[in-house]
Amino acid sequence: MSTTPPPLPPPPLGIRHWPTWINIGAMCLLARLPWSWQRVLGRWIGGTLRRLLPERRAIAARNLELCFPELDAEARDVLLREHFAALGIGLFEFARAWWGSIAPLRRGMRVEGLEHIEAARTGGRGVIVVSGHFTTLEAAARLMCDHLPLAGMYRPHAEPAMEWAVRRGRARYATAMFPKQDVRGTVRHLKRGGLLWYAPDQDPSRGDSVYVPFFGQPAHSLTSTHQLARLSGASVVLFQHERRADGGYTMKLSPMLEDFPSSDATADTAKVMAGIEAMARAVPTQYLWIHRRFKRRPDGVSPYAGIGKR
Repeated sequence: MSTTPPPLPPPPLGIRHWPTWINIGAMCLLARLPWSWQRVLGRWIGGTLRRLLPERRAIAARNLELCFPELDAEARDVLLREHFAALGIGLFEFARAWWGSIAPLRRGMRVEGLEHIEAARTGGRGVIVVSGHFTTLEAAARLMCDHLPLAGMYRPHAEPAMEWAVRRGRARYATAMFPKQDVRGTVRHLKRGGLLWYAPDQDPSRGDSVYVPFFGQPAHSLTSTHQLARLSGASVVLFQHERRADGGYTMKLSPMLEDFPSSDATADTAKVMAGIEAMARAVPTQYLWIHRRFKRRPDGVSPYAGIGKR
């Protein structure tokens, strides 16, 4: 099964887009630094961001407090520092995935569980490959496309120049990119036996959502994995990715979720979130803690009160 991406429109070149183009140009240049330099420089940039972005630092610290109550303050601070180091390295991975070479990232790469995708595709079924928002997200997606013809869903960017860059960058490796509003196109792709990479773990602003446990906290979560599987007949496989200390990557595909989808959207969503939680516990420094994951609560009380804008 193949999907032809729609043609890329010409880049917007108006003067109001120049600041974005300058940033994109800088990322293109940084993408060409040696990988060993990028890993060192990335940790330094991450430490600098930790000091320069107090609001994001406070959000991440609060998330770690909520999700790891068994750790003392010192242990959570170590986790926080390593998280920002991972964010800094992730910026270079992002740049390489879109504008550079990923040959250094391929060295030492380990891929486990490709047989689970083959099993999930039995009978021509599509597969929803579910992961979460990790600092390794972009690099892992491109690396996995060496092995699987993945399409993706994404949220369109409000800035036209960045939207062009997103589509141009991911067109290097994804078979197609579907805006999150294009449910019909996404379902059609899955019904044709396609593979869809999807990360449903952030607090949504729109869409059918329920509260399910995530690290023991009630997390406002999209039911879209359940809905896409129900509409398309696709299987669901969990995808864990990790940047190892030696600079290599390990990517693991799990057996397809059993009895999915069921008739219970909340139970299915809880199953998906439990899977993403297990991934985050396996590599806690690499999960995206700077996101306000628990900004909506059943009692209406935000755990981020007093941290920047609500």
